[in-house]
Amino acid sequence: MKSEIAIPMEVESDLAEPGLLSDLVNLTKARLSLLVIITTFVGFLLASSGSVDWLHLLNATLGTALAAAGAGALNQWMEVRVDRLMERTRHRPLPAGRMRPSTALFLGILFAVGGTAWLAWTCNAMSAYLSAATVVIYIAFYTPLKRKTSLCTIVGAVSGAIPPMIGWAAARPSLDLGAWVLFGILFTWQMPHFLAIAWMYRDEYAQAGFVMLRRDDVTGSSTAVESLLFTAALVGITFIPFWSGMLSEGYLAWALLLDAAIFGCALRFLVERSRNAARALFFASIIFLPLILGLMVITKA
Repeated sequence: MKSEIAIPMEVESDLAEPGLLSDLVNLTKARLSLLVIITTFVGFLLASSGSVDWLHLLNATLGTALAAAGAGALNQWMEVRVDRLMERTRHRPLPAGRMRPSTALFLGILFAVGGTAWLAWTCNAMSAYLSAATVVIYIAFYTPLKRKTSLCTIVGAVSGAIPPMIGWAAARPSLDLGAWVLFGILFTWQMPHFLAIAWMYRDEYAQAGFVMLRRDDVTGSSTAVESLLFTAALVGITFIPFWSGMLSEGYLAWALLLDAAIFGCALRFLVERSRNAARALFFASIIFLPLILGLMVITKA
């Protein structure tokens, strides 16, 4: 449930000073879970009518964050052998031998089941179903597919796009247009974001046996074209909430600026297909998402 669940966003290096707290942070991919928390928060706020029920929002965010933490732990439990093969991941608690696999498995199940159960108890069944679906897609489909086909990125993006829908369903137990708009923004955003990462670290991924890019894409042209197409789709989707009356006129001008910036970076990646261009697209995506989501909340009609 993070941009590798998401959220495929495994760009961070797990080189924190060893210790129980830092190991738990790395095991549950807590830094990446921040994206899950933000998108759940935004989904709840946009779905709320009238005053916001802050306790309800806290419960929705907590449940989703716990489920995301569980998914992250289960992912690392499943990939401990290949994590030893990559410099960025070999210092994680499991491949480094600082934590037993059985401990990681227990914590993963505890958090994933506990977070989903918390949503069912404090929010509603729909938010719990969405949480369970996210964990299952991430663990049962995305994780094993990473070693088989580059289509895993699509599957991972589906999983990573569900958290804002969880927040929406927690506030309003129905998946209206706004929920699907958020899903579309997160889904299309993840593709250029992760493809840029996959291109920068393509050698490491290949060494570990991960098929994150098309095997025949030696020059990166297919990766860059795919990034540009998904970025164009992202730009188109960002206009839907304005056209549908969800957001006020103040949204449009700023959205155009953000869209132009990320599209320009995707276009540069297509033209250059260099590590610097991929890095620029990656950082542009990091800046883009919180700004566009914040803009949506601020300009809610």
